[in-house]
Amino acid sequence: MIKVKGLKKQYAGTTALHIPEMEIVAGESFGLIGNNGAGKTTFFRLILDLLAATEGEVISKNVQVSQSEEWKKYTGSYLDEGFLIEYLSPAEYFNFIGSLHGMNLEDLTGFYHQLDGFASEELYQNRKPIRALSKGNKSKVGIIAALMGNPEIVVLDEPFAHLDPSSQISLKRLLKRVNTEKNVTLLVSSHDLTHVTEVCNRIVLLESGLIIRDFATTHDTMRELEAYFTH
Repeated sequence: MIKVKGLKKQYAGTTALHIPEMEIVAGESFGLIGNNGAGKTTFFRLILDLLAATEGEVISKNVQVSQSEEWKKYTGSYLDEGFLIEYLSPAEYFNFIGSLHGMNLEDLTGFYHQLDGFASEELYQNRKPIRALSKGNKSKVGIIAALMGNPEIVVLDEPFAHLDPSSQISLKRLLKRVNTEKNVTLLVSSHDLTHVTEVCNRIVLLESGLIIRDFATTHDTMRELEAYFTH
């Protein structure tokens, strides 16, 4: 579904990311891990054409993302608060994003009921501007919007950050359900190794912009990752 060929991003001559080749197949739950500066967010921004690659290309369903808008129709994403329109309330923002997907009020209500209690009804109806929300609720707004419109691909950068434990558990349950029941291709990064290994069936470890490990998740994955990050 997503193919990377000769992908490189440099800043002032310094290579931030270099992935010669990678493929993420449809329906895969793909976890990206690494320390700060490893290149995780850079990789996601290149996939979403938010950065211009120095070299190489990202292809989504046979479409080069830098040359077409088609991939946007089936891709949902939330990387940071910059994705939000903070002067809108959550209710207004959800209505706006829903309208882009052709969703009416009844559709939105049905969609909220499918979120497994990830957010309260109070958030959906909140009339305060998004800028006044806590960081946790801002994250919820962005994640919910990314899941609207039955996307085939969902890209989430550090989605568990700022969420309380109950919301983290709900989000893991929700992401696993949309992946298994709707065959949504998930791309998730996280500093929390437990979260990403519980949600994703494939883990890619980045260090200094390079792939160090690329492996299927097993019952030994956490032990292997802990050993790597404590060596």
